[in-house]
Amino acid sequence: MGMILGIILLLTAVVTANVVHLIYPKIPLSIYQIIAGILLASLPTEATNFTMHSELFMMVIIAPLMFNDGQNQSFRYLSSNAKSILSITVGLAVVTVLIIGEFLHLTLPGTFSLALAFMLAAIITPTDAVAVKSITTNMKVPENVNGALEYESLFNDASGIVLLELALATFRSGEFSLSHGIWIFLYVFFGGIIFGAILGSLLISLRMSLMRTHVDIGSIVIPINVMTPIVIYWLAEELHLSGILAVVAAGVVHSILYDRLRLTSTKVQMSTTTIWAIISDALNGLVFVLLGVMLPQVLGRTSLENLGKIAALGFVIYLIATTLRFIWVRLKLINIHSTNLNRDSLLVALGGVHGTITLALAFSLPVMINDHEFAFRNSMILIAAIVILISIAVGAVGYPMILPPKSKSYSKEEFQQQFIKTVQYAVNELRTSEKYSPAKAIVMDQLSSQLTQYHEFDHKVYEQLLAKAQQVELATLDRLYEEGKVSESENTFLINFANRSIFRISKHRFLDFWIILWHRVKWHFIQRKNIKKHPELAVKHPNSFLTSEQRTRGTAILAIINRDIDDFLHSIETPENASEVTMVRRTYFQRKRFFSHDFGVENDQVTSIFIEAFQLEHSYVQEQLAAESISQELANALNEQISTDELVYTQSLD
Repeated sequence: MGMILGIILLLTAVVTANVVHLIYPKIPLSIYQIIAGILLASLPTEATNFTMHSELFMMVIIAPLMFNDGQNQSFRYLSSNAKSILSITVGLAVVTVLIIGEFLHLTLPGTFSLALAFMLAAIITPTDAVAVKSITTNMKVPENVNGALEYESLFNDASGIVLLELALATFRSGEFSLSHGIWIFLYVFFGGIIFGAILGSLLISLRMSLMRTHVDIGSIVIPINVMTPIVIYWLAEELHLSGILAVVAAGVVHSILYDRLRLTSTKVQMSTTTIWAIISDALNGLVFVLLGVMLPQVLGRTSLENLGKIAALGFVIYLIATTLRFIWVRLKLINIHSTNLNRDSLLVALGGVHGTITLALAFSLPVMINDHEFAFRNSMILIAAIVILISIAVGAVGYPMILPPKSKSYSKEEFQQQFIKTVQYAVNELRTSEKYSPAKAIVMDQLSSQLTQYHEFDHKVYEQLLAKAQQVELATLDRLYEEGKVSESENTFLINFANRSIFRISKHRFLDFWIILWHRVKWHFIQRKNIKKHPELAVKHPNSFLTSEQRTRGTAILAIINRDIDDFLHSIETPENASEVTMVRRTYFQRKRFFSHDFGVENDQVTSIFIEAFQLEHSYVQEQLAAESISQELANALNEQISTDELVYTQSLD
């Protein structure tokens, strides 16, 4: 029960951090998540007293994250830039471990043996592209820099893991063989890639076979896809290969599948993308929240005297690693196709933000080595945590100073305003085409409901519009009665029905109250006058005329009233009051449906009108683009929103 509560608290912390970042996005999301973890650790409950099981952590959290990153990469880019990728993921990683390891050993020989120094250097070598993205969300990062950072984070994780294993084996045995070390590195590194690519290809063949014979079977294919990284990582580790590189390779092979599928199996692709986006966001959040939870535990085992020294050492290690990254790019040891080499070198250097793998490697250090307690474990975890925090903080400060803010050719308000106009256009075209039908009314009502998500509802405006609509309703009843289209009993019932609805759903101004009261008094005298002339018209129970025939008559009259109200609302509708107009229109639409018990509209008819409406929306966007009233970027965003709405609707038909 404690574990379940702990997981719930972790997820709650992730969601809370996301909400706070949504409100104030200037601080990186990873910082919010770390703070949420620290606050979580302060709660008076044993449920937050987590123990990090590195093997489970790597298999259940890191492997799916790396697999998803691999799925989102381009195999064409990888193959055409293989030399540069190997340079930054293997060459730079090995040089960083060697230089930082030698520095630690020479500076603090009594504390760091060569093996121990290389262990710490290997831990802080891996970078985290997700942490970089959380920093640069609102900044325009050059494509060449962004690509280099993403592909580096895919493969240098394995370099760090393999180098850590070599250093740890040397620390245990006290011996190191260069030839054996190189062989192990090549076996683990390239063996993991080959193994992952083969298994990934086999799983793709299985998926393709299932989809060819059974069309889109998402309930089978998607679970296979989600389980793929866990199974591949476990099998690779059992063969002493790099599980991380195996899942990355499998992910890249899957990206080839998605390129080939394109418009085939769209439902599976959309569902898979959505599921992986949710999984990725949740797991990344969990990593940084866990870092925040673990920090108080690690700090509690460190004396104040040593804390300052450890913090200083962490800063120096980060400084050396960042400088090496700058020099590596500046000397063109990696070709990032730069037009501004100094700037891009600095961006790549600051982009060496550490996160998930660094944390996992630090906690993977054994508690016991050769039957003795590993005394440096806590200090090395703390140094790794400090390097992570410094790298995030420096990136959060440095990137905004170098990069311009991300901008679009349209603002959020412009998109919302144009989308409202697009929906209004479709509704108006449906209103003016052919004759009125219940199915068309349903579609118009549901389309109009979209407008409420982009407009803050003003209850005062709604009340004013509702009062005017009710005046139109009473005026229509007057006209119908004078034209002889409504009988005495029908008119009496509908007046009472309207008045009850008015007082039930609205608050009125003083003038509105007297207008309604005047109608009630007027119809009272008209009724008495007609009864004196024609006693046979006396209605003892005006509400009792709701036989099947009379209900049909009442429904027809309400349809006339609703059309008059709809015409009135259309004449005053603007993008500014669209939400309130929609609610008034919906009020009368639902009242008519309830009165007539008209809930049995043909679904096929509604679907046909919906498809027509979406086509009208696309046509409107193209017309506005042709007239140069909107930009191409805004037109693309509107078309994407319309297509998404259409996809969601068609999926709801299943």
